[in-house]
Amino acid sequence: MSEPKYKRVMLKLSGESLAGKTGFGIDFSVAKRIAEEIKDLVDMGVEVGAVIGAGNIWRGREGSGMDRVTADNMGMLATCINALALQNSLEDLGIETRVQSAIEMREIAEPFIRRRAIRHLEKGRVVIFAAGSGNPYFTTDTAAALRAAEIDAECILLAKKVDGVYDMDPNIYPEAKKYDRLSYKEIIEQDLKVMDITAITLCKDNDIPIIVFGLDGEGNIVKAISGESNGTIIDSETI
Repeated sequence: MSEPKYKRVMLKLSGESLAGKTGFGIDFSVAKRIAEEIKDLVDMGVEVGAVIGAGNIWRGREGSGMDRVTADNMGMLATCINALALQNSLEDLGIETRVQSAIEMREIAEPFIRRRAIRHLEKGRVVIFAAGSGNPYFTTDTAAALRAAEIDAECILLAKKVDGVYDMDPNIYPEAKKYDRLSYKEIIEQDLKVMDITAITLCKDNDIPIIVFGLDGEGNIVKAISGESNGTIIDSETI
């Protein structure tokens, strides 16, 4: 097995990644495959934090005619459902896992406490951060960047449907160009839709590199952390 380039990472998953081909809800065969790849990281000695979105269940902007704060609160609760599903899949594989929620719900998850999260990571437990940042108007991308900074993660592994960052949607434009490396500044200036601007700025300010890779394909998470991915690296350097 390849040597990991990072000791502690933040894995950002979209909610859609759990839905599989159905596009909605949770496909537990997909959740199991993702859990198996996370287990590979743990077996390599990597400390793993994870943030997962809720697009397979609810998106705040879909709440037409609904108060934005209420819609976003519903989205944060939906991330908790996904976090518990991922926790279940990991624990089926014998991986110790903790869910820490930014919204207190003591019966099903711990509250987010930075020092406790770090201690769990040091003990080899996977920590899944649920309910985003606990605030409306902020995405789970921003929550991933925030938690990555708080736990001193060395990089963010950003799993996508496509295998990197392109100058236009490759699913629509066959001539789309893929970037091997970009700086935070280039992402912002070119308005490339990788993460929202708040998340990119947090990563820039805390010098947290982002590895964007395609989740489809066996072993892609391990390849990303081992420097073998054909995805896109985002950091402070400019080629």
